[in-house]
Amino acid sequence: MNAAHYDVAIVGGGLFGCFSGFFLARMGKRVAIVERGHVGAQSSGANFGGLRLQGRSLSQYPLSLLAQTHWEDFDELIGEGCEFDRNGMVYFAHTPAGKERLLAYAATSRACGLDISIWEGAELKQNLPWLADTAVIASHSPRCAVANPRLATPAVARAMLRHGGTLFQHTEIVRTTRAGDLFTLECSDGRKISASKLVNAAGGWAKAICEQFDEAVPLFSAGPPQFVTEPLPYTLKPSVYAIEGDMIIRQIPRGNYIFAGYPRTLANEDGEHTFVPPHKTLNGMRAVATHIPSLRNADIIRVWSGVEGYLPDMLPVVGESQTTPGLFHAFGASGGGFQIAPAVGECLAQIICDQNPSVDLAPYSISRFRTEVEKSEKLLREFDA
Repeated sequence: MNAAHYDVAIVGGGLFGCFSGFFLARMGKRVAIVERGHVGAQSSGANFGGLRLQGRSLSQYPLSLLAQTHWEDFDELIGEGCEFDRNGMVYFAHTPAGKERLLAYAATSRACGLDISIWEGAELKQNLPWLADTAVIASHSPRCAVANPRLATPAVARAMLRHGGTLFQHTEIVRTTRAGDLFTLECSDGRKISASKLVNAAGGWAKAICEQFDEAVPLFSAGPPQFVTEPLPYTLKPSVYAIEGDMIIRQIPRGNYIFAGYPRTLANEDGEHTFVPPHKTLNGMRAVATHIPSLRNADIIRVWSGVEGYLPDMLPVVGESQTTPGLFHAFGASGGGFQIAPAVGECLAQIICDQNPSVDLAPYSISRFRTEVEKSEKLLREFDA
């Protein structure tokens, strides 16, 4: 079978891959996304849906702020909606260590231009009357938002198709080769896809592609425990994060409460799923009942997690391969990829098209793993020992 040729082939139909494909197609490139399952079926469609600006690392703010402008303009940019809601976000602390971390996050956010309010004492009670008295301080960011992850990635994929891109779903790659300046993907159905440039956006499975091109990367797969409650009267507008990590919660207009929390759980050995241990669901239910007492009798109707790629410094890899010309990476978002995906896609498309990226991608280079990278305190805090 003759290979179909494209300017760029993207391995992975998550939000990183789809936004990269969208921007590339809009810039006139012949682009194909190859996805072994459904578009957005893994971490891009199974995450909390938070578009959080508070609490980002200082180095990630330029990427995060660029991404937020695209989320705020999503309907016009993509041509359909994703239930974007600029609902605001609250961090609260219920321990002295948590208060210290909250104030440090707020200082960093303000230095990067975010509007952050700090509430304590009577002001905390006035603004968050449903929060238990154990909370000692809270910070509020009105620009933070949410979107529906199950709608966003398919919408971006359809927008790419409207700009002339190609999508192969249920297409598993069995072999990738490079001869001269050409990559060839051989698929399980006998299809061959060739391209001058290749994007590794394979999420939790990206490590295998890196290794094939002699780039070692300490990627591992995991996911947070999540659940959703029965529909209840819609009363909670902002997303609410306990900075200690035991509760992240938001309510959708249909009334359901969506929960996520830590510690995260390593994916199954087969890499296909992340099992949620029952005790983590019970711990999450206890946390909700402790911090928002009015929800102590809410019924849980579904429990799930995702398969997300994590790196020791909790930053993604975005940019050019250091071993193979024409190969580019976009993976390892470490639980924060949903929000930054539009900026990752735009910047990656720009460098593939030999343009200067809107944001400096140097902090996200895969070259940083040529030596041992120090583990982020966030990683140590959000995982089982």
